[in-house]
Amino acid sequence: MRVHAPPGRAGHLWLRRRLATAEHALDLLDRRLALLQQEHDRLVRPAARTGRDWAAALADSETWTRRVARLGGERALRLGAPAGRAEVDIEPAGVLGVRCPGRVTCRFPAAPDLLPLTAALGPARAAAQAALAAAVRHAAAQEAVRLVAAEVHRTRRRVRALRERWIPALTAALADRALTLEEQDRADRLRRPSDR
Repeated sequence: MRVHAPPGRAGHLWLRRRLATAEHALDLLDRRLALLQQEHDRLVRPAARTGRDWAAALADSETWTRRVARLGGERALRLGAPAGRAEVDIEPAGVLGVRCPGRVTCRFPAAPDLLPLTAALGPARAAAQAALAAAVRHAAAQEAVRLVAAEVHRTRRRVRALRERWIPALTAALADRALTLEEQDRADRLRRPSDR
């Protein structure tokens, strides 16, 4: 990687400042990477828990749905379905500058005003709502993990670029510039008559 710096002593000063800035940025990015990795590890556990919760709620919902189908048939399932759609609100959250899903709330439409065709319809509706709410919480938790993992990856790439490319290039350019300036100073001293 070639660094284009201004000529002469101004370039030497420019390179020193750029190198100091790059080293400072590397320090900050190293700290950010450690914090992001901790946050990622912290988010993985709730995502696993919401996955287990969702699997259990889904199994419960499927059990109650089968009961309704056995007791009242497909007609009971169709008539017991609410007319509207569920609404999901996801509040955004920030994790070290990464926007990801935060708290999730679900609102379900009211149950139809019909008499239930079977006693299992009420528990089946509640189990389906619980399964949907658990699925939404799990999806939000997984998305938060994915977004933070992507930021960990991007930050790791930036750290690697600074450590393996930019800082070595600046260090080499600074060493070359220092050598060039030293040679110019030596040549200037030889050209000048000595003050004796």
